[in-house]
Amino acid sequence: MSSSASTAHAPSYYAASANVSPLRAALQGSVEADVCIIGAGYTGLSAGLHLSEAGFKVVVLEQARVGWGASGRNGGQIVHSYSRDIDVIETRYGQAVAAGLAGMMFEGAAIIRERVARYQIKCDLKDGGIFAATSRRKISALVEQKTLWEKWGHQQLALIDDKAALRSIVNTDRYEAILVDQTGGHFHPLNLCLGEAAAIETHGGKIYEHSGATRIERGAEPVVHTASGQVIAKFVIVACNAYIGNLEPKLAKMSMPCGTQVIATEPLGALADKLIPSDYCVEDNNFLLDYFRLSGDKRMIFGGGVIYGARDPAHIESIVRPNLIKTFPQLSGAKIDFGWTGNFLLTLSRLPEVGRLSDNVFYSQGCSGHGITFTHLVGRLLAEVIQGQAERFSVFEKLPHYPFPGGRLFRVPFTAFGALWYDIRDRLGV
Repeated sequence: MSSSASTAHAPSYYAASANVSPLRAALQGSVEADVCIIGAGYTGLSAGLHLSEAGFKVVVLEQARVGWGASGRNGGQIVHSYSRDIDVIETRYGQAVAAGLAGMMFEGAAIIRERVARYQIKCDLKDGGIFAATSRRKISALVEQKTLWEKWGHQQLALIDDKAALRSIVNTDRYEAILVDQTGGHFHPLNLCLGEAAAIETHGGKIYEHSGATRIERGAEPVVHTASGQVIAKFVIVACNAYIGNLEPKLAKMSMPCGTQVIATEPLGALADKLIPSDYCVEDNNFLLDYFRLSGDKRMIFGGGVIYGARDPAHIESIVRPNLIKTFPQLSGAKIDFGWTGNFLLTLSRLPEVGRLSDNVFYSQGCSGHGITFTHLVGRLLAEVIQGQAERFSVFEKLPHYPFPGGRLFRVPFTAFGALWYDIRDRLGV
């Protein structure tokens, strides 16, 4: 993992409102573990919690702070399935693969809710999510999504295209129809990370912060090296995602870090309840989508925009605010208290890459902007495969992994050109 990351959380609303959490020491010297996990984001924390609950001695190495990356900076929305939905997966890879993935597409959300309830994690968890169509033509995509998810057993969906009924749920003229998912939801993402980390420690797991992995030494007992120590383990999980740096070049060449921007307004008081009377989270169904929700203290948290290559833009508010105002003109004078960016990892297929670097070194990466529920699911699958239950892990492991055409040099312009095409289609309402 790169050693250049800041040792403090990014200056986001989430960092400013985080629950009290201990400062964890850096690894010094040599320690032993059953499983060494590299990365204290959702993937690593989910795997670590499942494994520590099962009695494994777990050590987690984090280059900065728990939840420092995308897991502590994202939109905080529970959305089922994957970045490419089951119909696309079936077309590309066949019915058997699609059925296997569909059988797990709603599991991640259940894991999150179980963790919050079991460990009493205070993260402002609320139920309800909305998918929104910004044009009449895009309503058909909502209809197709409803039909598809109902086919695979998800029945708590309602399509609403009556404007009065729509505005009683999300009070905007921007949408032509919405698909309401009662099992969606939203929460404070950094506080979920901190709660899951604390849960690992209650089971005897150890988390070292400021301890970026510099090298993985393969073998019967792999050794993970840091700048000031090492972990000798029976198994290793690489869970770095967009912050892998040069730790594993094989994984880095198959993916591209991308940035998404988020802003948080000042507390809106009673106006917040008028803007989103349902208090559900919302995302539109454009390719370059917008997403938003209310925080626990009634701020509007609004995100969107993608920066390919994960450079930090200088003026986050100028990127996001125009669509905030387009959605809610009532907020034209609202003060923006926070603006931040978080990197996610994009794959060429837009599906996660899961597999093994050796018999006892596993990895998961590349949720492609759809990672909150998947990371919690794959944490369970990583725990299962380490316990000798490889069937569900193998469903993802068999998905093909593709390098970006032209390698690192051309992956940014290649992807940005494709995104421009879809952005034009979105603007035309196609």
